[in-house]
Amino acid sequence: MATKNMIESRIIGMILCLTLIFATASGHDYTPGESQKNPILLKGGNIYTVSGEMMEQSDILFENGLISAIGTNLSLPENTEVIDVTGQNVYPGMIASNTSIGLIEIGAVTVTDDRNELGQNNPDVQSHIAYNPDSEIIPVTRSNGITTALIVPSGGLLRGQSSLLYLDGWTKEDAMVKQSLALHMNWPRISIVTAWWMDKSAEEQKKENAENIEKIYKIFDEAVEYRKAKMANPKLKTDSKMEAMMPVFSGDLPVFVHANDLRQIESAIAFAKKYQFKIVLVGGKEAWKITDLLIENKIPVILGKTQSNPMRQDDDYDISYKLPKLLSDAGVKYCLSYGSASNTRNLPFQAGQAVAFGLSKEEALKTVTLFPAQILGVDNMLGSLEVGKSATIIVSSGDLLDILGNDITLEFIAGKTVNLDNRHKEFYRKYRAKN
Repeated sequence: MATKNMIESRIIGMILCLTLIFATASGHDYTPGESQKNPILLKGGNIYTVSGEMMEQSDILFENGLISAIGTNLSLPENTEVIDVTGQNVYPGMIASNTSIGLIEIGAVTVTDDRNELGQNNPDVQSHIAYNPDSEIIPVTRSNGITTALIVPSGGLLRGQSSLLYLDGWTKEDAMVKQSLALHMNWPRISIVTAWWMDKSAEEQKKENAENIEKIYKIFDEAVEYRKAKMANPKLKTDSKMEAMMPVFSGDLPVFVHANDLRQIESAIAFAKKYQFKIVLVGGKEAWKITDLLIENKIPVILGKTQSNPMRQDDDYDISYKLPKLLSDAGVKYCLSYGSASNTRNLPFQAGQAVAFGLSKEEALKTVTLFPAQILGVDNMLGSLEVGKSATIIVSSGDLLDILGNDITLEFIAGKTVNLDNRHKEFYRKYRAKN
Protein backbone atom coordinates (compact mmCIF):
# COMPACT_ATOMS: atom_id res chain seq x y z
CA MET A 1 0.00 0.00 0.00
CA ALA A 2 1.32 3.44 -0.90
CA THR A 3 2.20 5.70 2.01
CA LYS A 4 1.11 9.33 2.29
CA ASN A 5 4.62 10.50 1.43
CA MET A 6 4.74 8.29 -1.64
CA ILE A 7 1.40 9.66 -2.87
CA GLU A 8 2.52 13.24 -2.28
CA SER A 9 5.78 12.57 -4.16
CA ARG A 10 3.86 11.16 -7.12
CA ILE A 11 1.52 14.15 -7.19
CA ILE A 12 4.46 16.56 -7.09
CA GLY A 13 6.17 14.60 -9.87
CA MET A 14 3.03 14.74 -12.03
CA ILE A 15 2.70 18.48 -11.46
CA LEU A 16 6.34 19.06 -12.43
CA CYS A 17 5.95 16.92 -15.53
CA LEU A 18 2.77 18.74 -16.60
CA THR A 19 4.45 22.09 -15.96
CA LEU A 20 7.32 21.08 -18.24
CA ILE A 21 4.93 19.91 -20.93
CA PHE A 22 2.83 23.08 -20.88
CA ALA A 23 5.92 25.26 -20.81
CA THR A 24 7.22 23.43 -23.85
CA ALA A 25 3.89 23.59 -25.65
CA SER A 26 3.75 27.36 -25.22
CA GLY A 27 6.53 27.76 -27.79
CA HIS A 28 8.89 30.64 -28.39
CA ASP A 29 7.86 34.29 -28.00
CA TYR A 30 9.27 35.76 -31.22
CA THR A 31 6.78 37.22 -33.68
CA PRO A 32 7.17 35.98 -37.27
CA GLY A 33 8.20 38.54 -39.87
CA GLU A 34 5.63 40.50 -41.85
CA SER A 35 5.39 40.24 -45.61
CA GLN A 36 7.67 42.73 -47.32
CA LYS A 37 5.83 46.04 -47.74
CA ASN A 38 8.47 48.19 -49.43
CA PRO A 39 11.68 47.64 -51.42
CA ILE A 40 14.84 47.03 -49.37
CA LEU A 41 18.41 47.72 -50.46
CA LEU A 42 21.36 46.15 -48.65
CA LYS A 43 24.15 48.58 -49.48
CA GLY A 44 27.91 48.14 -49.66
CA GLY A 45 28.25 44.51 -48.62
CA ASN A 46 30.44 41.70 -49.95
CA ILE A 47 27.85 39.70 -51.86
CA TYR A 48 28.44 35.94 -52.09
CA THR A 49 26.15 35.05 -54.97
CA VAL A 50 27.36 31.40 -54.72
CA SER A 51 26.37 30.73 -58.34
CA GLY A 52 28.89 33.33 -59.52
CA GLU A 53 31.72 35.52 -58.31
CA MET A 54 31.78 37.29 -54.97
CA MET A 55 30.97 40.98 -55.52
CA GLU A 56 32.80 43.36 -53.18
CA GLN A 57 31.18 46.57 -51.95
CA SER A 58 28.01 45.92 -53.91
CA ASP A 59 24.29 46.30 -53.36
CA ILE A 60 21.35 43.93 -53.48
CA LEU A 61 17.76 45.11 -53.95
CA PHE A 62 14.68 43.03 -53.25
CA GLU A 63 10.96 43.72 -53.65
CA ASN A 64 7.85 41.67 -52.85
CA GLY A 65 10.02 38.87 -51.47
CA LEU A 66 12.15 38.51 -54.62
CA ILE A 67 15.61 39.77 -55.58
CA SER A 68 15.21 42.47 -58.23
CA ALA A 69 18.76 43.74 -58.78
CA ILE A 70 22.39 43.15 -57.74
CA GLY A 71 25.29 45.49 -58.45
CA THR A 72 26.30 49.09 -57.84
CA ASN A 73 24.60 52.43 -58.51
CA LEU A 74 21.25 50.69 -58.76
CA SER A 75 18.13 52.63 -59.66
CA LEU A 76 15.94 52.57 -56.55
CA PRO A 77 12.14 52.40 -56.54
CA GLU A 78 10.19 54.88 -54.47
CA ASN A 79 10.09 54.23 -50.70
CA THR A 80 13.15 51.97 -50.77
CA GLU A 81 14.57 51.27 -47.32
CA VAL A 82 18.36 51.46 -47.47
CA ILE A 83 20.34 49.39 -44.95
CA ASP A 84 24.08 49.99 -44.82
CA VAL A 85 25.96 46.67 -44.57
CA THR A 86 29.36 48.03 -45.58
CA GLY A 87 32.13 45.60 -44.67
CA GLN A 88 29.70 42.78 -43.92
CA ASN A 89 29.15 39.57 -45.88
CA VAL A 90 25.87 38.86 -47.65
CA TYR A 91 24.91 35.22 -48.37
CA PRO A 92 21.90 33.20 -49.49
CA GLY A 93 20.13 31.55 -46.56
CA MET A 94 21.41 28.08 -45.74
CA ILE A 95 19.33 24.94 -46.24
CA ALA A 96 19.16 22.07 -43.75
CA SER A 97 18.41 19.13 -46.05
CA ASN A 98 17.74 16.43 -43.43
CA THR A 99 16.45 17.42 -40.01
CA SER A 100 13.70 16.70 -37.48
CA ILE A 101 13.47 20.32 -36.33
CA GLY A 102 9.90 21.22 -35.42
CA LEU A 103 9.00 17.57 -34.78
CA ILE A 104 10.71 17.21 -31.40
CA GLU A 105 11.28 19.52 -28.47
CA ILE A 106 12.48 17.46 -25.51
CA GLY A 107 13.48 13.85 -26.09
CA ALA A 108 12.63 12.80 -22.54
CA VAL A 109 9.07 14.16 -22.86
CA THR A 110 7.17 11.81 -25.15
CA VAL A 111 4.32 14.19 -25.97
CA THR A 112 6.81 16.62 -27.54
CA ASP A 113 8.29 13.99 -29.86
CA ASP A 114 6.43 13.51 -33.15
CA ARG A 115 9.28 12.13 -35.24
CA ASN A 116 8.04 8.54 -35.44
CA GLU A 117 4.81 6.91 -36.48
CA LEU A 118 3.87 3.44 -35.23
CA GLY A 119 4.55 0.54 -37.58
CA GLN A 120 7.08 -0.21 -40.32
CA ASN A 121 5.14 0.94 -43.38
CA ASN A 122 4.06 4.59 -43.32
CA PRO A 123 4.40 6.09 -46.83
CA ASP A 124 1.30 8.24 -46.24
CA VAL A 125 2.77 10.04 -43.20
CA GLN A 126 3.52 13.69 -43.99
CA SER A 127 5.96 15.48 -41.71
CA HIS A 128 4.41 18.93 -42.02
CA ILE A 129 1.26 17.72 -40.23
CA ALA A 130 3.22 17.46 -36.97
CA TYR A 131 5.52 20.44 -37.58
CA ASN A 132 5.53 22.97 -34.75
CA PRO A 133 6.43 26.47 -36.05
CA ASP A 134 6.75 27.68 -32.43
CA SER A 135 9.52 25.25 -31.49
CA GLU A 136 12.19 26.86 -29.29
CA ILE A 137 14.81 25.16 -31.46
CA ILE A 138 13.84 27.13 -34.58
CA PRO A 139 15.01 30.62 -33.49
CA VAL A 140 18.31 29.15 -32.26
CA THR A 141 18.84 27.44 -35.61
CA ARG A 142 18.02 30.40 -37.83
CA SER A 143 20.26 32.67 -35.73
CA ASN A 144 23.17 30.77 -37.28
CA GLY A 145 21.94 31.53 -40.79
CA ILE A 146 19.78 28.49 -41.57
CA THR A 147 16.58 29.73 -43.17
CA THR A 148 15.04 26.65 -44.79
CA ALA A 149 14.75 23.04 -43.66
CA LEU A 150 13.63 19.71 -45.05
CA ILE A 151 11.58 18.25 -42.20
CA VAL A 152 12.02 14.47 -42.24
CA PRO A 153 10.04 11.84 -40.29
CA SER A 154 11.84 8.93 -38.61
CA GLY A 155 11.24 5.30 -37.72
CA GLY A 156 10.12 2.19 -39.56
CA LEU A 157 11.15 1.01 -43.02
CA LEU A 158 9.06 3.51 -44.99
CA ARG A 159 9.31 6.58 -42.78
CA GLY A 160 6.90 8.87 -44.63
CA GLN A 161 7.14 12.04 -46.68
CA SER A 162 9.25 15.12 -45.96
CA SER A 163 8.30 18.77 -46.46
CA LEU A 164 10.49 21.80 -47.12
CA LEU A 165 9.66 24.79 -44.92
CA TYR A 166 11.01 28.24 -44.19
CA LEU A 167 12.09 28.60 -40.57
CA ASP A 168 9.73 31.53 -39.99
CA GLY A 169 5.96 31.70 -40.11
CA TRP A 170 2.83 31.69 -38.00
CA THR A 171 1.73 28.26 -39.24
CA LYS A 172 3.14 25.38 -41.25
CA GLU A 173 1.08 26.60 -44.21
CA ASP A 174 2.62 30.05 -43.87
CA ALA A 175 6.13 28.55 -43.81
CA MET A 176 5.60 25.97 -46.57
CA VAL A 177 8.00 25.92 -49.52
CA LYS A 178 7.25 22.47 -50.91
CA GLN A 179 4.95 19.86 -49.44
CA SER A 180 5.65 16.14 -49.95
CA LEU A 181 9.09 16.65 -51.38
CA ALA A 182 10.30 13.05 -51.01
CA LEU A 183 9.42 9.63 -49.62
CA HIS A 184 11.95 8.48 -47.02
CA MET A 185 13.09 4.91 -46.53
CA ASN A 186 15.37 3.33 -43.92
CA TRP A 187 17.29 0.66 -45.79
CA PRO A 188 17.43 -2.43 -43.55
CA ARG A 189 20.68 -3.13 -41.75
CA ILE A 190 22.88 -5.78 -43.35
CA SER A 191 25.79 -5.88 -40.91
CA ILE A 192 25.89 -7.76 -37.61
CA VAL A 193 26.12 -5.48 -34.58
CA THR A 194 28.42 -6.58 -31.76
CA ALA A 195 28.05 -3.47 -29.58
CA TRP A 196 27.22 -3.80 -25.89
CA TRP A 197 23.67 -2.56 -26.37
CA MET A 198 22.68 -5.25 -28.90
CA ASP A 199 20.80 -8.03 -27.10
CA LYS A 200 20.23 -10.22 -30.18
CA SER A 201 22.55 -12.97 -31.35
CA ALA A 202 24.24 -12.88 -34.76
CA GLU A 203 21.79 -15.47 -36.09
CA GLU A 204 18.80 -13.51 -34.82
CA GLN A 205 20.14 -10.35 -36.44
CA LYS A 206 20.74 -12.09 -39.78
CA LYS A 207 17.20 -13.40 -39.76
CA GLU A 208 15.72 -10.00 -38.85
CA ASN A 209 17.80 -8.20 -41.50
CA ALA A 210 16.67 -10.62 -44.20
CA GLU A 211 13.05 -10.33 -43.12
CA ASN A 212 13.17 -6.53 -43.27
CA ILE A 213 14.59 -6.55 -46.81
CA GLU A 214 11.88 -9.01 -47.80
CA LYS A 215 9.28 -6.63 -46.33
CA ILE A 216 10.59 -3.75 -48.43
CA TYR A 217 10.30 -5.78 -51.64
CA LYS A 218 6.83 -7.00 -50.66
CA ILE A 219 5.60 -3.44 -50.02
CA PHE A 220 6.79 -2.28 -53.43
CA ASP A 221 5.46 -5.37 -55.21
CA GLU A 222 2.05 -4.65 -53.70
CA ALA A 223 2.31 -1.00 -54.75
CA VAL A 224 3.11 -2.02 -58.35
CA GLU A 225 0.10 -4.34 -58.46
CA TYR A 226 -2.13 -1.70 -56.88
CA ARG A 227 -1.04 0.83 -59.52
CA LYS A 228 -1.84 -1.61 -62.33
CA ALA A 229 -5.24 -2.40 -60.81
CA LYS A 230 -6.02 1.28 -60.26
CA MET A 231 -5.14 2.14 -63.86
CA ALA A 232 -7.41 -0.66 -65.06
CA ASN A 233 -10.22 0.30 -62.71
CA PRO A 234 -10.16 3.89 -61.38
CA LYS A 235 -13.11 3.07 -59.10
CA LEU A 236 -11.04 0.52 -57.18
CA LYS A 237 -11.27 0.99 -53.41
CA THR A 238 -8.60 3.47 -52.33
CA ASP A 239 -5.72 2.38 -50.08
CA SER A 240 -4.09 5.48 -48.54
CA LYS A 241 -0.68 3.83 -48.13
CA MET A 242 -0.60 2.58 -51.70
CA GLU A 243 -1.90 5.89 -53.05
CA ALA A 244 0.94 7.70 -51.30
CA MET A 245 3.44 5.60 -53.26
CA MET A 246 1.96 6.20 -56.72
CA PRO A 247 3.99 9.41 -57.39
CA VAL A 248 7.17 7.33 -56.88
CA PHE A 249 6.40 5.24 -59.96
CA SER A 250 5.36 8.23 -62.06
CA GLY A 251 8.67 9.93 -61.26
CA ASP A 252 7.07 12.82 -59.38
CA LEU A 253 8.24 11.78 -55.91
CA PRO A 254 11.90 10.78 -55.37
CA VAL A 255 12.82 8.24 -52.71
CA PHE A 256 15.41 9.32 -50.17
CA VAL A 257 17.14 6.18 -48.93
CA HIS A 258 18.83 6.46 -45.55
CA ALA A 259 21.87 4.16 -45.55
CA ASN A 260 25.53 4.30 -44.50
CA ASP A 261 27.02 0.83 -44.96
CA LEU A 262 28.51 -0.02 -48.38
CA ARG A 263 26.37 -3.16 -48.67
CA GLN A 264 23.24 -1.20 -47.82
CA ILE A 265 24.00 1.33 -50.53
CA GLU A 266 24.64 -1.35 -53.16
CA SER A 267 21.47 -3.18 -52.17
CA ALA A 268 19.39 0.01 -52.31
CA ILE A 269 20.69 0.91 -55.78
CA ALA A 270 19.81 -2.56 -57.10
CA PHE A 271 16.36 -2.16 -55.55
CA ALA A 272 15.78 1.22 -57.22
CA LYS A 273 16.86 -0.22 -60.57
CA LYS A 274 14.36 -3.04 -60.29
CA TYR A 275 11.43 -0.73 -59.63
CA GLN A 276 12.76 2.04 -61.89
CA PHE A 277 12.53 5.08 -59.64
CA LYS A 278 14.84 7.90 -58.63
CA ILE A 279 16.70 7.80 -55.32
CA VAL A 280 18.81 10.15 -53.24
CA LEU A 281 21.21 8.64 -50.72
CA VAL A 282 21.01 10.10 -47.21
CA GLY A 283 23.78 9.43 -44.70
CA GLY A 284 26.31 7.89 -47.06
CA LYS A 285 29.20 7.32 -44.66
CA GLU A 286 30.71 4.76 -47.02
CA ALA A 287 29.66 6.52 -50.23
CA TRP A 288 33.34 7.23 -50.92
CA LYS A 289 33.85 3.52 -51.60
CA ILE A 290 31.27 3.40 -54.36
CA THR A 291 31.51 6.71 -56.20
CA ASP A 292 31.58 5.17 -59.69
CA LEU A 293 28.25 3.44 -59.11
CA LEU A 294 26.70 6.61 -57.70
CA ILE A 295 27.81 8.63 -60.72
CA GLU A 296 26.71 5.93 -63.17
CA ASN A 297 23.22 5.94 -61.68
CA LYS A 298 23.09 9.73 -61.13
CA ILE A 299 22.48 9.35 -57.41
CA PRO A 300 23.10 12.46 -55.27
CA VAL A 301 24.19 12.13 -51.64
CA ILE A 302 22.95 14.11 -48.65
CA LEU A 303 25.79 13.45 -46.25
CA GLY A 304 24.95 13.00 -42.60
CA LYS A 305 26.97 14.45 -39.76
CA THR A 306 30.60 14.42 -40.91
CA GLN A 307 31.78 15.54 -37.48
CA SER A 308 31.71 11.92 -36.36
CA ASN A 309 33.83 8.83 -35.78
CA PRO A 310 34.78 6.35 -38.54
CA MET A 311 32.45 3.42 -39.13
CA ARG A 312 35.20 0.80 -39.09
CA GLN A 313 38.30 0.21 -37.01
CA ASP A 314 40.58 0.12 -40.03
CA ASP A 315 39.25 3.39 -41.54
CA ASP A 316 41.36 6.54 -41.40
CA TYR A 317 40.61 8.45 -38.22
CA ASP A 318 39.56 11.48 -40.27
CA ILE A 319 37.57 9.68 -42.96
CA SER A 320 34.32 11.39 -41.94
CA TYR A 321 35.95 14.82 -41.92
CA LYS A 322 37.37 14.48 -45.43
CA LEU A 323 34.31 12.75 -46.90
CA PRO A 324 33.03 15.93 -48.64
CA LYS A 325 36.40 16.36 -50.35
CA LEU A 326 36.46 12.71 -51.46
CA LEU A 327 33.01 12.96 -53.04
CA SER A 328 33.87 16.30 -54.62
CA ASP A 329 37.04 14.92 -56.22
CA ALA A 330 35.13 11.92 -57.55
CA GLY A 331 32.45 14.14 -59.14
CA VAL A 332 29.55 12.95 -57.00
CA LYS A 333 26.69 15.40 -56.52
CA TYR A 334 26.34 15.95 -52.76
CA CYS A 335 25.50 18.35 -49.94
CA LEU A 336 25.84 18.47 -46.16
CA SER A 337 23.22 17.91 -43.46
CA TYR A 338 23.24 17.36 -39.73
CA GLY A 339 20.22 15.16 -38.98
CA SER A 340 19.12 15.98 -35.45
CA ALA A 341 16.90 18.92 -34.53
CA SER A 342 18.90 20.65 -31.81
CA ASN A 343 22.25 20.28 -33.61
CA THR A 344 21.06 21.54 -36.99
CA ARG A 345 22.37 24.95 -35.93
CA ASN A 346 25.93 23.56 -36.37
CA LEU A 347 25.49 22.99 -40.12
CA PRO A 348 27.68 25.94 -41.24
CA PHE A 349 30.51 24.86 -38.97
CA GLN A 350 30.42 21.37 -40.43
CA ALA A 351 30.99 22.99 -43.82
CA GLY A 352 33.80 25.07 -42.34
CA GLN A 353 35.50 21.95 -41.00
CA ALA A 354 35.38 20.42 -44.48
CA VAL A 355 37.58 23.33 -45.61
CA ALA A 356 40.18 22.30 -43.04
CA PHE A 357 40.17 18.85 -44.64
CA GLY A 358 40.70 19.91 -48.24
CA LEU A 359 37.47 21.39 -49.58
CA SER A 360 37.66 24.88 -51.09
CA LYS A 361 35.85 27.69 -49.28
CA GLU A 362 33.75 28.34 -52.37
CA GLU A 363 32.53 24.76 -52.57
CA ALA A 364 32.02 24.47 -48.80
CA LEU A 365 29.56 27.37 -49.00
CA LYS A 366 27.73 25.61 -51.84
CA THR A 367 27.34 22.43 -49.74
CA VAL A 368 24.87 24.26 -47.47
CA THR A 369 23.23 26.56 -50.05
CA LEU A 370 23.20 25.80 -53.78
CA PHE A 371 23.95 22.06 -53.67
CA PRO A 372 21.06 21.17 -51.32
CA ALA A 373 18.76 23.43 -53.35
CA GLN A 374 19.71 21.49 -56.50
CA ILE A 375 19.26 18.08 -54.87
CA LEU A 376 15.89 19.09 -53.40
CA GLY A 377 14.79 20.53 -56.73
CA VAL A 378 14.29 24.12 -55.54
CA ASP A 379 17.36 25.81 -57.05
CA ASN A 380 15.07 27.91 -59.23
CA MET A 381 14.15 29.89 -56.09
CA LEU A 382 16.73 29.14 -53.36
CA GLY A 383 20.42 28.43 -52.85
CA SER A 384 22.03 31.46 -54.51
CA LEU A 385 21.63 35.22 -54.84
CA GLU A 386 20.26 35.87 -58.32
CA VAL A 387 17.67 38.20 -59.78
CA GLY A 388 14.24 36.58 -59.64
CA LYS A 389 15.06 34.24 -56.77
CA SER A 390 13.59 34.36 -53.28
CA ALA A 391 14.98 37.17 -51.11
CA THR A 392 16.09 34.66 -48.51
CA ILE A 393 19.25 36.40 -47.43
CA ILE A 394 21.58 36.47 -44.43
CA VAL A 395 24.15 39.08 -43.46
CA SER A 396 27.12 38.21 -41.23
CA SER A 397 29.75 40.55 -39.85
CA GLY A 398 32.22 37.67 -40.16
CA ASP A 399 32.85 34.44 -42.04
CA LEU A 400 29.62 32.43 -42.19
CA LEU A 401 31.43 29.08 -41.89
CA ASP A 402 33.70 30.07 -39.01
CA ILE A 403 32.41 29.12 -35.56
CA LEU A 404 34.19 32.15 -34.04
CA GLY A 405 33.58 34.65 -36.85
CA ASN A 406 29.96 33.81 -37.72
CA ASP A 407 27.74 36.62 -36.41
CA ILE A 408 24.42 36.95 -38.20
CA THR A 409 23.30 40.58 -38.01
CA LEU A 410 20.38 40.53 -40.47
CA GLU A 411 18.17 37.83 -41.92
CA PHE A 412 15.38 37.90 -44.46
CA ILE A 413 13.16 34.98 -45.45
CA ALA A 414 11.25 35.60 -48.69
CA GLY A 415 11.70 39.30 -47.99
CA LYS A 416 10.42 39.11 -44.41
CA THR A 417 12.66 40.57 -41.73
CA VAL A 418 13.44 37.78 -39.25
CA ASN A 419 13.78 38.26 -35.50
CA LEU A 420 17.24 36.92 -34.60
CA ASP A 421 16.68 36.68 -30.84
CA ASN A 422 16.46 33.25 -29.22
CA ARG A 423 16.51 31.43 -25.89
CA HIS A 424 20.29 31.01 -25.95
CA LYS A 425 20.78 34.77 -26.29
CA GLU A 426 18.28 35.38 -23.50
CA PHE A 427 20.24 33.15 -21.16
CA TYR A 428 23.48 34.80 -22.23
CA ARG A 429 22.12 38.25 -21.36
CA LYS A 430 20.69 36.99 -18.09
CA TYR A 431 23.87 35.43 -16.78
CA ARG A 432 26.11 38.19 -18.09
CA ALA A 433 24.16 40.50 -15.78
CA LYS A 434 24.84 38.30 -12.74
CA ASN A 435 27.24 39.86 -10.26
